[in-house]
Amino acid sequence: MVVATGFFDGVHLGHRLVISQLVKAAKARGEESLVVTFWPHPRNVLQLEARTFRLLSSLQEKKRILGELGVDRIEVVPFTKEFGALTTREYLREYVIGKFGGTAIVLGYDNRMGSDSISPQEVASVAESLGLEVIRTDMVEGLPGTAVSSTRIRNLISSGNVSDAAAMLGYDYSLYGVVVAGNRLGRTIGFPTANMQLYEPLTLIPGNGVYAVRVHTLGKEWNGMCNIGNRPTVGTGNACTVETNIFGFDEDIYGLDIKVSFIRKIRDEIRFGSLEALRDQLQKDRQLCLRAGF
Repeated sequence: MVVATGFFDGVHLGHRLVISQLVKAAKARGEESLVVTFWPHPRNVLQLEARTFRLLSSLQEKKRILGELGVDRIEVVPFTKEFGALTTREYLREYVIGKFGGTAIVLGYDNRMGSDSISPQEVASVAESLGLEVIRTDMVEGLPGTAVSSTRIRNLISSGNVSDAAAMLGYDYSLYGVVVAGNRLGRTIGFPTANMQLYEPLTLIPGNGVYAVRVHTLGKEWNGMCNIGNRPTVGTGNACTVETNIFGFDEDIYGLDIKVSFIRKIRDEIRFGSLEALRDQLQKDRQLCLRAGF
């Protein structure tokens, strides 16, 4: 069994290089490829900024992407405080070798593990001392001079820079959820919206603003624009909403699945003096979105 291990949040370009090497090495050795990952995220369990920490992908999305990349087997280890106390040597010996029968391990350029948080080179040394063949991968640049990492991608998405985030992910960042009823205000000004409730509450939502998006629902793809924010024009103290106007679409999809993929941020969220001013701006936003490179 050839193993890669980590949280793999977002399964970005750096992760994909690891997975590519994993699948290639397993085929060359005539063995299975195995990804050992964890749930929930260690930061949530160890309470490291758990109140604000958000994820790029749900467990289901992560498993789906890994399967599409050709991984033979995916094992999810429940992350607990007791599990988090294991050292690198203990984890490799008890889980990678003992539980899953690993004979080789693929390590990313910055792959760390265990409560001792040793360097990637030290991880490789420990693995080799336990009899594992070690396969190392190089750093991947998503932007010139910048290493791809889940943390960098989260920061980009939080600031609304979804286009640079996509360059590091290797795909457009998306939210998955179900369409729920809103206040139907958009319909009264000619811009009906689909309000989204996320399937994974801990998913990272892009920073407030208006975005050009692609929408997947009813088995088809549509262009649209999505507003994320607190709707300051219609009052104060509103909860954050994800509302999408789907271009050329007028069907009842309440209770149905929806996927919103973010292409580019158009503008920040603004408070308007009237609904008429809001409607005028939305008309301009729609034209900008249509020119956003769909």
